[in-house]
Amino acid sequence: MSIKWLGIVVLLSGALTGNAVSEEVKNAEQLYTDQPPVTPELAFPGTYTVGVTTITATDPKRLNTANFILNTERQLVLEVWYPTAQAKPQEQRKLATYKNVTRLHNPFELQGQAYRDAPALSEGSFPLILLSHGFTGYRTQMFYLGEHLASHGYVVVGIDHSGSTNADIKDESDRPAGFINTLYNRARDQQFLLDYFADQTSPVEAIVDTDRAAIIGHSMGGFGAINTVGGCYAFESEFFKQGGVPTAFALVLPFTLNSCFGGGEQLDPRWKAVQLLAPWGGEASVHDIDAMAKITVPTFYLAGDQDNTSGFKNGIKRLHERTGSEHNYLLVFANARHNIGPHPAPAASFATDFELGHYFDPVWDTEIINRVVEHMSLAFLDCHVKADPARCAYLPTRESSQQYKGADHQFEDPWKGFKHLWASGLTFYKK
Repeated sequence: MSIKWLGIVVLLSGALTGNAVSEEVKNAEQLYTDQPPVTPELAFPGTYTVGVTTITATDPKRLNTANFILNTERQLVLEVWYPTAQAKPQEQRKLATYKNVTRLHNPFELQGQAYRDAPALSEGSFPLILLSHGFTGYRTQMFYLGEHLASHGYVVVGIDHSGSTNADIKDESDRPAGFINTLYNRARDQQFLLDYFADQTSPVEAIVDTDRAAIIGHSMGGFGAINTVGGCYAFESEFFKQGGVPTAFALVLPFTLNSCFGGGEQLDPRWKAVQLLAPWGGEASVHDIDAMAKITVPTFYLAGDQDNTSGFKNGIKRLHERTGSEHNYLLVFANARHNIGPHPAPAASFATDFELGHYFDPVWDTEIINRVVEHMSLAFLDCHVKADPARCAYLPTRESSQQYKGADHQFEDPWKGFKHLWASGLTFYKK
């Protein structure tokens, strides 16, 4: 089963803004096509012009995962998307590009639709959304979603989780230390950044609303987000022994890692929602079952039912079923695998299966997945972060997206926001 949307590859000049566009970067790769009319309703850009800037946030005292004895300074490079004013007459703005490297360190540069270093609006109140990548990944891996949500009135922060980015993991020898780093720091990074944007000077300090905050995490980003909102870790030494960790270290690790709330004592009430794209941890049973049942934050899982990284039946679906939130959803892409969060594959990743496997899905067109994620994310966040009942209505009320009844050309109504027959392959569960 595959959905195909046709489009011509063009530069979306001013699609988010209506502004005059400065000269495009010649070498930047455009990953997206013109959005056809069958795009889900909430996947079209919002009314705000979008700016983007890169900053660094520093935690002056974080436990060093190289020894778990000493503290270290932890720096997090961030990509921040936000509403900005339209350009003044004669003002030249430059569309952003996003540079990074693949897992084999092949460089690439992608064309964005936000304006690089444009000033944030001077007034307004826009909820904070964190984008947390997997292992490995990078802060702009969901840049399409950062730009989209900012155009609809959010401040969105993409995080480079130090020690587990593509750039940090240079070869296989770096992966064990990077994995331990991820287990300890992922949730702590998320909680630290909520505090950072509440307390520290930043380019968005005048408009960011940290009392209404949410996390969108892919894979290990979702693993950490579950902990941040109360899904305490329950690691056992046998898990690490089976992974080749020396016995002495394996016996100590659970005492260091088994924490809750991003290293805090209780749930931070500023977290209003959490969205988990193919979160890892269910198959490994690393989240405490009783703690999962006590989660109260609205929770939205998204998964492919052929996910061979996080697992589906005994992985993501199990996490969804164990989550106690009153508002607890699961969107399933039939026959999709793990890559339901990242942007489409850049050309630099085409050389090997290992590279391409970080982005590509063998059944679904990645751009289609991204547009569905944009639509469903906005519905969920507007409903539970902005408390907008009109957007709650876009969360499907019927599990199956199937419309055709199988005879006499009789159809069910489509899910709200989807064109007739254009939600095929999706299933939505409310626990």
